[in-house]
Amino acid sequence: MPTSRRKVSTTKSSPKSSTKSSTKSSTKSERLASAGWRTGSAQDFLGLGDDEAAYIELRLQLAKTLRAQREGAQLTQEAAAKVLGSSQSRIAKMESGDPTVSLDLLFRALFKLGVSGATLARAIRRCA
Repeated sequence: MPTSRRKVSTTKSSPKSSTKSSTKSSTKSERLASAGWRTGSAQDFLGLGDDEAAYIELRLQLAKTLRAQREGAQLTQEAAAKVLGSSQSRIAKMESGDPTVSLDLLFRALFKLGVSGATLARAIRRCA
């Protein structure tokens, strides 16, 4: 049986009283830890190395940049697909960071939609 950190009283408490005040000061992660849960990052959970996590972060940052560029140009995914000679579903995959989309295709799409080298450099720096 799990133990509780709350004080147990043998006297009857009034309906207005609450034991929440004693737990307000503890953080959510502390409460989870005391209940036996572990917290960590997605990298820890998936067992990724620093290089793998950086690669995924780069892919996601490029996907965000692609979406921002498309929306900045006021293009729908379908309109962007026509510009890129692709399909709407492929654009959706590109913007979601789908692993089946190559980095080469992401870069080509970004350049074709008019992203500058400086904008790409900023996006890459955000990953570091």
